Amino acid sequence: MGAEVKSGTFSREQRTRYRERLLENLDTFDKFLVTAHFADDRSIGLELELNLVDEHFAPTLRNAAVLGEIANPAFQTEIGAYNIELNHPALRIAGGGLRTLEDGLRRELNEAEKRAARAGAGIVMVGILPTLTRELLDDENWMSPEKRYAALNNSVLQARGEDVLLDIRGIEALRFYAQSVAPEAACTSVQLHLQVSPREFPAAWNASQVIAGPQVALAANSPIFMEKLLWQESRVEVFKQAIDTRPPEMRNQGVRPRVWFGERWITSVFDLFEENVRYFPALLPELAEESGQAGPTASGAPSLHELRLHNGTVYRWNRPIFEPRGESPHLRVENRLLPAGPTVLDTVANAAFYYGLVEMLRGSERPVWSRMAFRTAHDNFRACAREGLEATVYWPGVGDVPVDELLMRRLLPMAGEGLRRLGVDAACVERYLGVLRERTVSGQNGARWMLDAVRRLEAAGLSRREALAAMTATYSARMHSNQPVHEWEPVQRAATDAGTRG
Repeated sequence: MGAEVKSGTFSREQRTRYRERLLENLDTFDKFLVTAHFADDRSIGLELELNLVDEHFAPTLRNAAVLGEIANPAFQTEIGAYNIELNHPALRIAGGGLRTLEDGLRRELNEAEKRAARAGAGIVMVGILPTLTRELLDDENWMSPEKRYAALNNSVLQARGEDVLLDIRGIEALRFYAQSVAPEAACTSVQLHLQVSPREFPAAWNASQVIAGPQVALAANSPIFMEKLLWQESRVEVFKQAIDTRPPEMRNQGVRPRVWFGERWITSVFDLFEENVRYFPALLPELAEESGQAGPTASGAPSLHELRLHNGTVYRWNRPIFEPRGESPHLRVENRLLPAGPTVLDTVANAAFYYGLVEMLRGSERPVWSRMAFRTAHDNFRACAREGLEATVYWPGVGDVPVDELLMRRLLPMAGEGLRRLGVDAACVERYLGVLRERTVSGQNGARWMLDAVRRLEAAGLSRREALAAMTATYSARMHSNQPVHEWEPVQRAATDAGTRG
């Protein structure tokens, strides 16, 4: 979805030709995987989606002005006009790579915050901005102006044939119809990239699926949507429902959702691309020659424009990426299930857990996924999205276990060993996994802190909307301090004085 498209609507003829081209691309990709040389330097990367707020910490639809001030190609638009995205360049994890990542993110975000202020905006790094309201969804200017966003919105609504239903039951209940995919823009994530060879890809993807539950339990930071207290990681369900192309009848028939965990372990990266073509109609059926993307790549790899564009509209929590550009083509797992925030230090700690644990699990002689039903991994993921560090999950050899106990006794030590195998400096291993150990022991991830803060402020007499604004003001200040979230003190009544930027 990073590529622009030329049209907002598509004819039946375009869709027919696109389907034929997808099948051709798939056949070409199958053959290319067998014969080609792929880059394999074990690099990592990161994309970070951000929210823009005004002086009252409400969303502000100013991403064009903010990006004009930032004037850095590492920052790009997102679908919501109150969102921007930071793309950190790929780097090696060995040695002090994780510290380099942390320092780079902090430097970029600090400079972006200064420049955004010139456009009358602040930057908040959170999974769902707590101050979002229904009024924003109805604002005709909610969407960034690029054609690909309008085309996506049109295609989802056309496929669905009716307004988008959001129906989420958590601590509180939320149910309403949206007239666009605007709720999707609320979901701001961190996307971790892991480059692997074709041979290593299946184990890396399977391992990523296995740990999805514990990952999201540790990192949950999206407990509030449309002023309702819902799941600890409400973003998981909001995103799934907001961009669902299925009317109720198709859901009842078992048609697969566009936001998809998957349904089986894989033996090749080809399995995932083949499923995309088999199960999902095209949302943006624009051919390479229509988009100006035709022709060979510099590496000599096939562009596979249609297959890659289609892959960008199937929202797997662990998405396969084929990148033909550069000196050599490469494959990577794009881990998409984590929310943004609360701090850069917390974000890099979450990344360290993922990279270290995947390294350990994918090299196991008896893989965990050979002893776990795929459905169990999915159930773990959903339970942890709902309940965070208070969830119970299943793990082979242990059975049903509180996820915080599993993390402390097994997964965090395994992640540490995986990082050491990757050549990560001992100081980095201790810095980032130390943050996660303390977070697990305290039980305070971003979601828990936010929920507790709102309850305290409401008990002190504030309305829900006032409490959310005051909490977000305090969250923003602590986010910029880079103090890890497990150390954040409870919000006091005085936090209500911080309802505006000063």
